[in-house]
Amino acid sequence: MGATATLSATGLAVVPGEEVTCTVVVRNTGDLVDEFTVDVVGDAADWAAVEPGSVNLVPRATASVVVRFAPARTAGAVGAVPFGIRVTSREDPYGSVVEEGSIEVGEFTDLSAELVPAKVEAGVRGRFELAIDNVGNSPVAVRLHPADPDGELEFRLDRHDLVLPPGTAAFVRLVAKPRNTFLRGPSQPRPFRVEVVPSSGPRLTAAGTLVQRQLLPRWLLPALAALLALAVALVALWFTVLRPAVKSAARDAAVEHADEVRAVAEQAQAGAEQARDEAARARTNSEAAMREVGLDPSAPPGSPPTARPGAAAAEGRPVDFRVATDARVTADTDQFTDFTSAPPADGALLISDVVLQNPRGDTGTIRVLREAADGTRGVLLEVGLANFRDLDRHYVEPIQFREGEKVVVQVSCQNAAEKGDCTPSVSFSGRAVDVP
Repeated sequence: MGATATLSATGLAVVPGEEVTCTVVVRNTGDLVDEFTVDVVGDAADWAAVEPGSVNLVPRATASVVVRFAPARTAGAVGAVPFGIRVTSREDPYGSVVEEGSIEVGEFTDLSAELVPAKVEAGVRGRFELAIDNVGNSPVAVRLHPADPDGELEFRLDRHDLVLPPGTAAFVRLVAKPRNTFLRGPSQPRPFRVEVVPSSGPRLTAAGTLVQRQLLPRWLLPALAALLALAVALVALWFTVLRPAVKSAARDAAVEHADEVRAVAEQAQAGAEQARDEAARARTNSEAAMREVGLDPSAPPGSPPTARPGAAAAEGRPVDFRVATDARVTADTDQFTDFTSAPPADGALLISDVVLQNPRGDTGTIRVLREAADGTRGVLLEVGLANFRDLDRHYVEPIQFREGEKVVVQVSCQNAAEKGDCTPSVSFSGRAVDVP
């Protein structure tokens, strides 16, 4: 059981937009009456038709089927396109056959060109776009030639030659500029055309018009006339109404300003007298202060101070001490270890220099606190250990620790476990003074 198929021609040729046919002879080689379906497979199937699509044959009978190939005139297939004619048996699907062939699809050129917009109104230059469409099935090279019949325009294209692949469009910018301009007058149409010369096929022409208008805006002269009329009206208003009013207002303002200036001058004179009195009092206080610290007000600048009773006792005794720490590692940044030092018990301690040392580059936080006799504390200094190795702090106004107050150094250590405890230290320098 099965079928055979015989093509009348295995090599065909067609031009898009036209039609070519071939015949398929189908023979029933089986022993039963059978229905055979005929269709086209392959790239040509979209633009092929079979008439009739199916035939009924008794054993050993034959029938002819016409196959039509009609490729559309679009940017589709071109060149040799293989195809197959498939004959399918209803009774014996495995006995179906396919006969192969090819069809040569010829090339064709189909171009269109248009200026967008077709008309532009401008005084100096008009801007257009030339749209070129290639709806053929082969690439086309084109050359552009703009021209105007009267020779009154100059043209500038962003490109003169281009190649368009099948089924694509290109846009070329074109600027048309008048050779001569005019300030006033009616608008003048300047027609022109752009010739599109393809590598194959007929030439195309895209027509456009540049409407050249005057350089001066139409609204300028009416606006100038209106401004002139307004200026005349303002001048008349100034001399008839505003100028007398301004003179009167200026006179009143001058009188009022003179009164204000007189009052300010009187206040300034009173202030100057008060300033002289205050300067005299300040000079008297300054001389008294200089005598208090052992300086002679009448001595030349740079003279050494004169000795005054009790000065050496007021300066106190030099004191320096160091607080070393050894704080365990903790993950809690708010957990601190205290290291305390007590100042001399018979007076106050004035700290003017603090030196913080972190030679091992520990990580964490160090604080310096003042602890009162009742146990209350105040933070005087807080520094991150990672920010320094040696850090000096000098105080013009010394930090004072009264009798009974303590110096407390706190450390929160966040070293890595393998690095071990934090061992920063703080050195203090100052003077111990007796409290009367």
